[in-house]
Amino acid sequence: MAKARAIPGLAEAKTFREAATRAVETRAEEVFEHREGVLDLSDVERVHDMRVATRRLRAAMEIFAECFPRKEHKRLLREVKQLADVLGERRDRDVAIAAIHGAAEDLTATERPGLKHFEEELRAEQQRANEELAALLEEVDQGGLRERLLALAVQGRSE
Repeated sequence: MAKARAIPGLAEAKTFREAATRAVETRAEEVFEHREGVLDLSDVERVHDMRVATRRLRAAMEIFAECFPRKEHKRLLREVKQLADVLGERRDRDVAIAAIHGAAEDLTATERPGLKHFEEELRAEQQRANEELAALLEEVDQGGLRERLLALAVQGRSE
Protein backbone atom coordinates (compact mmCIF):
# COMPACT_ATOMS: atom_id res chain seq x y z
CA MET A 1 0.00 0.00 0.00
CA ALA A 2 1.22 3.44 -0.89
CA LYS A 3 2.17 5.56 2.07
CA ALA A 4 0.27 8.81 2.54
CA ARG A 5 2.18 11.86 1.36
CA ALA A 6 3.10 14.40 3.97
CA ILE A 7 0.98 17.54 3.67
CA PRO A 8 3.38 20.40 2.92
CA GLY A 9 3.05 23.31 5.31
CA LEU A 10 0.41 21.66 7.48
CA ALA A 11 2.36 22.21 10.69
CA GLU A 12 2.89 25.86 9.77
CA ALA A 13 -0.77 26.52 8.88
CA LYS A 14 -1.99 29.49 10.87
CA THR A 15 -5.70 28.75 10.51
CA PHE A 16 -8.00 25.76 10.29
CA ARG A 17 -8.96 26.96 6.79
CA GLU A 18 -5.34 27.05 5.66
CA ALA A 19 -4.83 23.51 6.97
CA ALA A 20 -7.99 22.47 5.11
CA THR A 21 -6.83 23.80 1.77
CA ARG A 22 -3.41 22.21 2.10
CA ALA A 23 -4.91 18.85 3.11
CA VAL A 24 -7.47 18.74 0.31
CA GLU A 25 -4.93 19.82 -2.32
CA THR A 26 -2.44 17.18 -1.25
CA ARG A 27 -4.98 14.38 -0.91
CA ALA A 28 -6.59 15.23 -4.28
CA GLU A 29 -3.20 15.15 -6.01
CA GLU A 30 -2.48 11.84 -4.29
CA VAL A 31 -5.62 10.25 -5.77
CA PHE A 32 -4.64 11.18 -9.30
CA GLU A 33 -1.01 10.12 -8.84
CA HIS A 34 -2.37 6.56 -8.70
CA ARG A 35 -4.57 6.97 -11.80
CA GLU A 36 -2.12 5.56 -14.35
CA GLY A 37 -2.33 1.81 -14.78
CA VAL A 38 -5.26 1.43 -12.40
CA LEU A 39 -7.15 -0.64 -15.00
CA ASP A 40 -4.27 -3.12 -15.36
CA LEU A 41 -5.62 -6.42 -14.03
CA SER A 42 -2.09 -7.80 -13.68
CA ASP A 43 -1.15 -5.21 -11.02
CA VAL A 44 -4.03 -5.11 -8.54
CA GLU A 45 -2.11 -2.97 -6.06
CA ARG A 46 -2.69 0.09 -8.23
CA VAL A 47 -6.44 -0.14 -7.58
CA HIS A 48 -5.77 -0.59 -3.89
CA ASP A 49 -3.51 2.46 -3.75
CA MET A 50 -5.99 4.67 -5.58
CA ARG A 51 -8.85 3.44 -3.41
CA VAL A 52 -6.92 4.19 -0.21
CA ALA A 53 -6.06 7.64 -1.60
CA THR A 54 -9.76 8.34 -2.24
CA ARG A 55 -10.55 7.35 1.32
CA ARG A 56 -7.88 9.75 2.61
CA LEU A 57 -9.28 12.54 0.44
CA ARG A 58 -12.81 11.81 1.59
CA ALA A 59 -11.73 11.97 5.23
CA ALA A 60 -9.98 15.31 4.69
CA MET A 61 -13.03 16.70 2.90
CA GLU A 62 -15.34 15.57 5.70
CA ILE A 63 -13.12 16.89 8.48
CA PHE A 64 -12.72 20.30 6.84
CA ALA A 65 -16.22 20.58 5.31
CA GLU A 66 -16.99 23.89 7.02
CA CYS A 67 -14.06 25.55 5.23
CA PHE A 68 -15.50 25.15 1.75
CA PRO A 69 -18.55 26.39 -0.15
CA ARG A 70 -21.28 23.96 0.87
CA LYS A 71 -22.87 23.21 -2.51
CA GLU A 72 -19.63 22.55 -4.41
CA HIS A 73 -18.14 20.63 -1.49
CA LYS A 74 -21.17 18.36 -1.28
CA ARG A 75 -21.13 17.67 -5.03
CA LEU A 76 -17.41 16.88 -5.07
CA LEU A 77 -17.60 14.72 -1.97
CA ARG A 78 -20.37 12.70 -3.62
CA GLU A 79 -18.16 12.20 -6.69
CA VAL A 80 -15.18 11.13 -4.57
CA LYS A 81 -17.42 8.64 -2.72
CA GLN A 82 -18.67 7.24 -6.03
CA LEU A 83 -15.10 6.79 -7.24
CA ALA A 84 -14.16 5.05 -4.00
CA ASP A 85 -17.18 2.75 -4.29
CA VAL A 86 -16.37 1.71 -7.85
CA LEU A 87 -12.72 1.18 -6.96
CA GLY A 88 -13.94 -0.92 -4.03
CA GLU A 89 -16.06 -3.11 -6.30
CA ARG A 90 -13.00 -3.89 -8.41
CA ARG A 91 -10.78 -4.34 -5.35
CA ASP A 92 -13.21 -6.80 -3.73
CA ARG A 93 -12.83 -9.12 -6.72
CA ASP A 94 -9.05 -8.78 -6.65
CA VAL A 95 -8.98 -9.79 -2.98
CA ALA A 96 -11.36 -12.72 -3.52
CA ILE A 97 -9.27 -14.07 -6.39
CA ALA A 98 -6.12 -13.85 -4.28
CA ALA A 99 -7.90 -15.70 -1.45
CA ILE A 100 -8.92 -18.48 -3.84
CA HIS A 101 -5.32 -18.94 -4.88
CA GLY A 102 -4.34 -19.30 -1.23
CA ALA A 103 -7.16 -21.76 -0.54
CA ALA A 104 -6.31 -23.88 -3.58
CA GLU A 105 -3.06 -24.94 -1.97
CA ASP A 106 -5.01 -26.71 0.80
CA LEU A 107 -7.36 -28.62 -1.53
CA THR A 108 -7.05 -32.02 -3.09
CA ALA A 109 -6.96 -32.46 -6.87
CA THR A 110 -10.61 -33.56 -6.87
CA GLU A 111 -11.69 -30.44 -4.97
CA ARG A 112 -9.87 -27.93 -7.19
CA PRO A 113 -12.21 -27.97 -10.25
CA GLY A 114 -15.03 -26.38 -8.21
CA LEU A 115 -12.69 -23.69 -7.01
CA LYS A 116 -11.47 -23.13 -10.57
CA HIS A 117 -15.06 -22.56 -11.70
CA PHE A 118 -15.59 -20.07 -8.86
CA GLU A 119 -12.39 -18.27 -9.84
CA GLU A 120 -13.61 -17.99 -13.44
CA GLU A 121 -16.85 -16.39 -12.20
CA LEU A 122 -14.89 -13.96 -10.05
CA ARG A 123 -12.62 -13.07 -12.97
CA ALA A 124 -15.70 -12.29 -15.09
CA GLU A 125 -17.00 -10.08 -12.24
CA GLN A 126 -13.57 -8.47 -11.95
CA GLN A 127 -13.64 -7.68 -15.67
CA ARG A 128 -17.13 -6.15 -15.40
CA ALA A 129 -16.03 -4.11 -12.38
CA ASN A 130 -12.98 -2.98 -14.34
CA GLU A 131 -15.18 -1.90 -17.26
CA GLU A 132 -17.38 0.07 -14.85
CA LEU A 133 -14.26 1.66 -13.38
CA ALA A 134 -12.98 2.53 -16.87
CA ALA A 135 -16.28 4.24 -17.69
CA LEU A 136 -16.27 6.20 -14.44
CA LEU A 137 -12.64 7.24 -14.90
CA GLU A 138 -13.57 8.55 -18.33
CA GLU A 139 -16.34 10.61 -16.67
CA VAL A 140 -13.89 11.78 -14.00
CA ASP A 141 -11.43 12.89 -16.68
CA GLN A 142 -14.09 14.51 -18.88
CA GLY A 143 -15.70 16.25 -15.90
CA GLY A 144 -12.38 17.56 -14.60
CA LEU A 145 -12.75 16.14 -11.10
CA ARG A 146 -9.08 16.70 -10.30
CA GLU A 147 -9.21 20.32 -11.41
CA ARG A 148 -12.49 20.97 -9.59
CA LEU A 149 -11.07 19.51 -6.36
CA LEU A 150 -8.05 21.77 -6.64
CA ALA A 151 -10.34 24.71 -7.37
CA LEU A 152 -12.32 23.87 -4.25
CA ALA A 153 -9.15 24.14 -2.20
CA VAL A 154 -8.41 27.53 -3.77
CA GLN A 155 -11.97 28.66 -2.94
CA GLY A 156 -11.34 27.59 0.64
CA ARG A 157 -8.45 30.02 0.84
CA SER A 158 -10.62 32.94 -0.14
CA GLU A 159 -13.74 32.17 1.92
